[in-house]
Amino acid sequence: MEEGKNIRCKWVNVRLTEAEFAEISRQFALTTERKLSDFARRKLLGRPVKILTRDASLDGLTDQLAKLRTELSRLAANYNQAVKKLNSLARIKEFEQWLLTYELDRRKLLAQVEKTGVWIAEIAQRWSP
Repeated sequence: MEEGKNIRCKWVNVRLTEAEFAEISRQFALTTERKLSDFARRKLLGRPVKILTRDASLDGLTDQLAKLRTELSRLAANYNQAVKKLNSLARIKEFEQWLLTYELDRRKLLAQVEKTGVWIAEIAQRWSP
């Protein structure tokens, strides 16, 4: 056994009413603690407990951005399919020039959609419960 390592070997049993347990569970759910025992230990010892805070004002924005991300992905997929189909028609000279012109636009669009998707995912992750 390593010296200086704190091993928890003592038990404390506490009986609670349903209401008391519900209140402790509610408080625990609002914290960053992963285990109820860690939360209870901190409370019993008077140590600070980190409380989760969430800016609810961004909920609507996050929902709209998630919908936008989904729609942009669909549009990009449809656009990509159309360009692939037109690539099969590349034997016609007119289409060849059109394809070269719009291929750059397609790549720019897909890059922007990807950037937007990553950005929205980061924001959603940060503000989701």
